[in-house]
Amino acid sequence: MTSVLRWTFTTFYTANTVRTHWAIQNLLHWVLDVSFREEASHIHKDNPLENMAMLRNLSLNLLGRNKSSKSSIRAKRNKAAWDLDYLKHLLSL
Repeated sequence: MTSVLRWTFTTFYTANTVRTHWAIQNLLHWVLDVSFREEASHIHKDNPLENMAMLRNLSLNLLGRNKSSKSSIRAKRNKAAWDLDYLKHLLSL
């Protein structure tokens, strides 16, 4: 009986850990795809792919750290493209 309980607990714990990991991964990739149109990118190999991924993640972190506006990541990204002062503010965070 103890082995059955141990197996049940281990299985439940492992499944929960895996689900949590994938929920975080899916959320991050969804944000990158919606905000940066990552899946529409035509960059598919070697260093440019890794460089753009790094820049997208850096941008996402900077935009997420800005709490002065409750706008979406996409709206903040567009504002940074149109407003040089806002871009400077983001880069100073």
